[in-house]
Amino acid sequence: MRALIAAALAALIALPAAAEGEFSEGSQVTGWDNLAGRENATFTAKVVDIVCALTGDCPADCGAGLRQMGLIREADGKLVLVAKNRQAAFNGGGADLALYCGQTVAVDGLLVGNPELTDTKLYQIFLVKPEGAADWVKADHWTKAWAAKNPEVAGGEGPWFRRDPAVKAEIEAHGYLGLGLERDREFIEENF
Repeated sequence: MRALIAAALAALIALPAAAEGEFSEGSQVTGWDNLAGRENATFTAKVVDIVCALTGDCPADCGAGLRQMGLIREADGKLVLVAKNRQAAFNGGGADLALYCGQTVAVDGLLVGNPELTDTKLYQIFLVKPEGAADWVKADHWTKAWAAKNPEVAGGEGPWFRRDPAVKAEIEAHGYLGLGLERDREFIEENF
C-alpha cells in the first residue's frame, strides 16, 4: 500500500513538469493558471500574414494589420496561430505582430487549448523581442492601435468595447445577443 501511495505521489509531482512542453525553458510568463492546456512557450519565429502563408495572397506589409497574424516557428516550421495578446480583454495579437511583419522575432507566451478536444493549441503572446534587440517588448499594442483609430471615444470612461463605434453599430443593428432587438427585449424581460 505504501508503495502504491508513493508511486501516486511521484506521478502527481511529475505532472507539472510533463505539462510544460518542449518550448517552456526560459519562459517568463506567470499567471493565467486556469487556462485549458496552459503551456509556457518561448521560441524564435518568422512573423507572417496567415492568409499569405496558406494561400500565397500576400499584400504589402502583411495587410496593414487587417489580417490575422501568425508565427512560423523556427524549430519545426509549424505555423502557430496567435489568438490573443497579454491584455486581459482577450484582444487579438495581430496589432502586436503586424509591427514585425516578415521579421524573425523571439516570442514568449502561452500555448492554450483543451487537449481532450484537439491536439492543436493557440498562442497567447505576452512578449516580443525583435532579432538583434536586447529587450523584450510587451504585447499590449492593441489598445494603443484602437485608441489611435478611435480618438473621438478613446479617452472616455469604461472599457473600450462599450465605446467602440463598430461594436455599438453591431448592437444597434442586431442586439446584444446578436439575435435581433426583439429577442433582446424578450431575454431581458425573462431574466431581469
